[in-house]
Amino acid sequence: MTRNPHRGHDALRRGRSSQPTATYFLTLCTEERHIGLTHPTLASAILAESHALTTDTTWSLISATVMPDHLHLLITLGDRLSLEKTISRLKAKTSALLKAHTSALIWQRGFFDHKLRADEPLAALLLYIYLNPYRAQLCEADTTWPWFYCRADEWRWFKDSLHSDLPQPEWLSD
Repeated sequence: MTRNPHRGHDALRRGRSSQPTATYFLTLCTEERHIGLTHPTLASAILAESHALTTDTTWSLISATVMPDHLHLLITLGDRLSLEKTISRLKAKTSALLKAHTSALIWQRGFFDHKLRADEPLAALLLYIYLNPYRAQLCEADTTWPWFYCRADEWRWFKDSLHSDLPQPEWLSD
């Protein structure tokens, strides 16, 4: 099979920039999309490490949701590490726990990123991250997804668009 240089992990890196203080929407997947990240021990550890990266000013975590086979993050990059090194650190700090849970559960090489423009509003991305488990039918519309996080500053205004901290029913209709 001939390798297509316009696809795959190398294509993900083409044009990627790592700019301190820029805000990024990130997606990290498990290899072959194996499920298991939402095991309570794993999801807690992933979110804890995401918060640790905020504590040491590597980034500022704005929002996150842990899904069975991937992780969505909305972050503002600090100036300590590049974006790639920051993601490598997150994966390294959580990899042993993933493997201990099941040998098939490892992080996929690379990650998906979107650097937000200065004028790009956060609301649409926060809504996407928030609704991801509901739209995937992982939980009912009347329950709260336990592996969602939103920073307090954003939650103050974002929660006003929700119905008792739950998604609006019309958001979940296709």
